[in-house]
Amino acid sequence: MATKVTPLRKPEARQSVRELAAAEMGVLRFITCGSVDDGKSTLIGRLLYDTKLIFEDQLASLKKDSIKHGTQGENIDFALLLDGLEAEREQGITIDVAYRFFSTDKRKFIVADTPGHEQYTRNMAKGASTADLAVILIDARKGVLPQSKRHTYIANMLGVRHIVVAVNKMDLVEYSRARFHEIVASYLQIAEGLGFESITPIPMSALKGENITKKAETMSWHDGPTLLEHLETIEIADERANAPFRLPVQWVNRPNLDFRGFSGTIIAGSVKPGDEVVVTKSGKISKVKSIVTADGDLPQASAGDAVTLVITDEIDASRGDVFASPDARPEVSNQFTANILWMTEEELTTGHAYLLKIGAQTVQATVTAIRHKIDINTLDKTQGHALGLNEIGFCNISTSQPIAFDPYKVIREAGGFILIDRFTNQTVAAGMIEFTLSRSTNVHRQPMDVTKASRGLLKGHKPAVLWFTGLSGAGKSTIANLVERKLAAMGAHTYALDGDNIRQGLNKDLGFTDDERIENIRRIGEVAKLFVDSGLIVTASFISPFRAERDMVRGLVDKVEFIEIFVDAPLAVAESRDPKGLYKKARLGQIRNFTGIDSPYEPPVTPELRLDTSGAKAEELADQVVAYLHRQGIVGAAVDQSLDFSI
Repeated sequence: MATKVTPLRKPEARQSVRELAAAEMGVLRFITCGSVDDGKSTLIGRLLYDTKLIFEDQLASLKKDSIKHGTQGENIDFALLLDGLEAEREQGITIDVAYRFFSTDKRKFIVADTPGHEQYTRNMAKGASTADLAVILIDARKGVLPQSKRHTYIANMLGVRHIVVAVNKMDLVEYSRARFHEIVASYLQIAEGLGFESITPIPMSALKGENITKKAETMSWHDGPTLLEHLETIEIADERANAPFRLPVQWVNRPNLDFRGFSGTIIAGSVKPGDEVVVTKSGKISKVKSIVTADGDLPQASAGDAVTLVITDEIDASRGDVFASPDARPEVSNQFTANILWMTEEELTTGHAYLLKIGAQTVQATVTAIRHKIDINTLDKTQGHALGLNEIGFCNISTSQPIAFDPYKVIREAGGFILIDRFTNQTVAAGMIEFTLSRSTNVHRQPMDVTKASRGLLKGHKPAVLWFTGLSGAGKSTIANLVERKLAAMGAHTYALDGDNIRQGLNKDLGFTDDERIENIRRIGEVAKLFVDSGLIVTASFISPFRAERDMVRGLVDKVEFIEIFVDAPLAVAESRDPKGLYKKARLGQIRNFTGIDSPYEPPVTPELRLDTSGAKAEELADQVVAYLHRQGIVGAAVDQSLDFSI
C-alpha cells in the first residue's frame, strides 16, 4: 500500500504537524550514491516534489533553472534542487555534498546527495560517515559499475548498516524484470559478504516518479515496498544510546572561581548525577555532581546532548580528555590499526608525521606500516608500500601520545579520525580505528598521587628536554655535556641522553636505515618523556635528521618543556673535525646511510636556540643555553645556589 502524504496549504503548519507526528520514529539519516548520471539528485528532487515539500517560490525558481540548465526539455529537472553550485549546474554533475531535511507523517529524514565522480570520493565518504542507510543507485542500462563497488565498500567501512539497491531508469530498459534481477544478483555477489544488516532491492524510475512514493503499474511484478515506504518503516537501532558512556571534553567551563565544569557533547551512552566517571587517560575516578545546561540542570543526559558535567572531586581534565564509564572504558593506546581512505594527490608513505584529529584531541601521528590495500574492483587484499588518491589501506598507526578510542564499528564518533598535513593544514585522509596494537586490551593507566608538577617543586626547577640536533661533529655532545655540568653546579637535577651511548644498550638492535632512525628517535623520545615526568632536565644529543621525528618528540611533552637546540655547523666544518673518523669511512663507502653524505639532514625551521659552532667556543654556547633556561623560568633563584662542583 502506497504511503499517503496529505499536503497542507501553509508550509509552516505542514512542517510542524509532521515533526510532531514523526517524533517517535526519530531521524533517519541516509545517503544517495552511485556512479555518474545514475540519477541521485533526480531521485531526491523527485522525493521532495512528490511529498509536497517544495515551497512555491522554490518550485518557480526550479522551473526557470530547468529551462536554463536542465536536461529534460520543458519538463522540470529535479536534479537542480540538489545541485546548488553554479559549477554543478553548468557541468550537470554533483560536486559537493548536499544535505536536505524533510519529514512525512511517519518519520523525519536527513538525506545527503553525494558526487558520483571518483575524484570526489572524499565527499561521498563525508556524507556516509553519519548515515544509517545508503541508497546505491544503479543505471539499469549499465548495471553494476566500479563506482557502485567503491561506494558500497566505503559505506560499509564507514559504518552504514542498511543498503537500498535502487535500480534506476527502468523505463529505459522497458521495465524488464529479468534485467532487474540480473543486476540485483550481480550486486549481491559484491555486497553479501560485507555484513550489512539489510539489503533491499527496488526497481524505479526517478524521472517518472515510479516506485518512489507510490507503486508503479509498469512494474507490478515487484511485490516489495516503494522507496519511501521502506525509508519510513525500516528500524534503525540507536547504537549510541546503548553503548557505554562517552563524553569528549571540548572545553573546561570556568566562568568564575566558584564553578568548574567540563563541557562537551555526549557521543554515546547516558549519565546522571551520582554516576561514577573516569578520565580515561589519567585513570582518575570521581562522581557526577550535576549536569548543567543553558536550560537548567538535567536529571539525566544521553547521546547527542550538549552538557557541562560538574564533578564532585577536583580532578585534572582538559580539552581532548574523555569521560567514560569506569566499568566499560575505551582503549587508551598510542598504537592501533585503522582503515584509511587517502584523499590527496601526494601519496601516503610510511614514516611521515601528520596531525591526527579524533574528537576534540589533536596529536602527531605516523603511519608505521601499510598491512594491505583493498582492490576496490575485486575487494581483494593486495600488497603495497604507498596509498594513492582514493585508495584504501589497512594500516598500523603510532601517535605521539596515547589517545582514548573505541573501535569505529562500536562507536563511530569515538573511532573515526582524520589525518591533517602539518604544513598545509589540508585534510589528507579519513580513518576508522579497528583495534589496538597494545599487548593487552585490559591495560589502563594507573593514577599516581605524586605528579610531575609536585616532583618539579621538590627539585626546585621545572622539567624540560634540551634537544641538541645537528650533523655528526657539529658539537652537540660537547655543548650538552657542558650545559649539564653547569646545571648540576647550580643544584639542578639532570640526566644526559647521548646517541652513541643509547645505541650500546636500549637501541643496540637498530641500524641506520631511515625506518630504523625513526624508531631510534621514537624510543629515545619515550625515555626523555619519562625523565621529564620525573621532574628532571634532560639533555638529549642526537643527530635526529628528520623534522617529523623531532616534532614527534616535541608532541610527547608539554609545549614549554621541549627546547630544540640547533647545533649548526656547515658540513665542511663538521667533516674537517671528524673526531671519530666517520666521515672518512662514509666517503670511502664503508658506512652507508651516513647523514650529510648519502642520507639527508633536515635542519630545524624555528628552533628555540641556534648555536653556530663554526666561530664561537663551546663554553660560550653552553652559557647561552643556561641563560635561555633562566629567561624561560625553568631554572632561577630557587635553584641558583652554588654547590662545590668544579667545572
